[in-house]
Amino acid sequence: MRPLTEEEMRVMFEKIAKYIWENLQLLVNRPDGTYCFRMHNDRGYYVSEKILKLAANISGDKLVSLGTCFGKFTKTHKFRLHITALDYLAPYVKYKVWIKPGAEQSFLYGNHVLKSGLGRIAENTARYQGVVVYSMADIPLGFGMAAESIQDCRKVDPMAIVVFHQADVGEYVWHEETLT
Repeated sequence: MRPLTEEEMRVMFEKIAKYIWENLQLLVNRPDGTYCFRMHNDRGYYVSEKILKLAANISGDKLVSLGTCFGKFTKTHKFRLHITALDYLAPYVKYKVWIKPGAEQSFLYGNHVLKSGLGRIAENTARYQGVVVYSMADIPLGFGMAAESIQDCRKVDPMAIVVFHQADVGEYVWHEETLT
């Protein structure tokens, strides 16, 4: 477990900032303590500094995981958010999309959100903006990228894609062996 390099920190924060913008500061300086980001086996972890100090006694080759895995760095040095970060990002997200109950299962199977499945969308959502997808009961289901701005969503065909799928809670079932 090591601190992130300057480049890794920049790439990771740019990805997280697509979803929570200026609320990134609230993720690090929380009322229940200070949290930080660490790297282990190409994965970025979000961990309390108290827990990090306790884990200092464990050797790196014996350590499997520490804290919450926020995502993975790819071989091309890009950062891909994992669904395990959803619970931490959802309270701070600026742009939200709600989908109809009939479209939930399709999204949870890894499909994009079509206009026909769109329930509501947050005001001022721009094209290619990071959004968190919610059910109509305000349960966060996953991440996505807005394929169309809110103005364009009103004009598109009902079968047009309005949110590109990135990650969903169905991954716990379908990819459980790789979510460590």
